[in-house]
Amino acid sequence: MSEGTASVAHPEPSTTVPSGPGRLFTLLYGIFAVGATSRSAVQLIERASHAPVAYGLSALAALVYVVGFVLLLRWGHPGSRRAMRVLCLVELTGVLVVGTLSVARTDLFPDATVWSNFGMGYLFLPAILPILVLRWLKRTAPTA
Repeated sequence: MSEGTASVAHPEPSTTVPSGPGRLFTLLYGIFAVGATSRSAVQLIERASHAPVAYGLSALAALVYVVGFVLLLRWGHPGSRRAMRVLCLVELTGVLVVGTLSVARTDLFPDATVWSNFGMGYLFLPAILPILVLRWLKRTAPTA
């Protein structure tokens, strides 16, 4: 480098999976993305008129898990932390609303969805996962 030339380093955003608990979250979001997408596709293709609200919400859950998985795979890109935080809040709200409706209005949920009964069919992971990710995001937030 010549004397009058200044070099400014521009760090490349990391496209790798986060480390530590982030790897587990990436795995879980990937599993839920495949599972929820498969489940909602089968439900909508085979019996869409049987429980349109429940199956539509299954598709929404699938979309949330796919987006979460992609965000975690592209970890380090600008805005990924903020987007993941928003996604987790949407996910948690969905689990709480669908969980409550599935208990209070069973007529809307003749078949289970990923989020019905607060994710009971999935060991309550749909309710626990966004809380854990939100805590992880807070704990690993870069200092200003």
